[in-house]
Amino acid sequence: MQKESDVSIKKEVAQWMRRLYKKGLTTSLGGNISKRIDKNRIAITASETDKGKIKAAQIAIVNMDGTCVDEGVKISMETDMHLSIYKSRPDVNAIVHAHPVMSSAFAVMNREVNAKLLAEAYTIIGEPIKAAYELPGSPELANSVSTAALKGDVILMANHGVLAIGESLLKAFDRVEVLENAAKMTWMTNLLNDANELSQQQLQLLHLNFK
Repeated sequence: MQKESDVSIKKEVAQWMRRLYKKGLTTSLGGNISKRIDKNRIAITASETDKGKIKAAQIAIVNMDGTCVDEGVKISMETDMHLSIYKSRPDVNAIVHAHPVMSSAFAVMNREVNAKLLAEAYTIIGEPIKAAYELPGSPELANSVSTAALKGDVILMANHGVLAIGESLLKAFDRVEVLENAAKMTWMTNLLNDANELSQQQLQLLHLNFK
């Protein structure tokens, strides 16, 4: 029988996954979310599940060595990527991997998302980091993304999607939303060829007060 706390975490992960889909930040079968339970286990969305209707029973508990505790639940193909990040970043308790259209567009272009247009974007996501393309679900992708996660909390996965990490699911989810908004702002200001970035002095003050 599962612990009440484990069931509660499963419900939380499922709730945030449904919210990710309802916000249009991923597709029906796309994306994955996880949360650290303790130093030895994580909870992660199962593979091939309808993300708009996912329930707690479709969230798997996985040991840090990659073994699934829940029988009959097919774990996400990106489980190794999540585990690699948790191992390299002990401060991270939650991971959100999604496919928002606008920020994913910057993951396929040689252009950067400009986080210096809005104070909110700079303080919440900083400078998005790019991770090199590797085959989805592969050890190489896990290594590429976990290495990028050492440099920042928001990652553009080349030709794949985006990933955000945080001390909580709220923080990680918010970073995905703010990244998508920053991508839209970048797109619009580039299109209109008119943007007033925050100055270096303004950025330094933000860094001193909010980072």
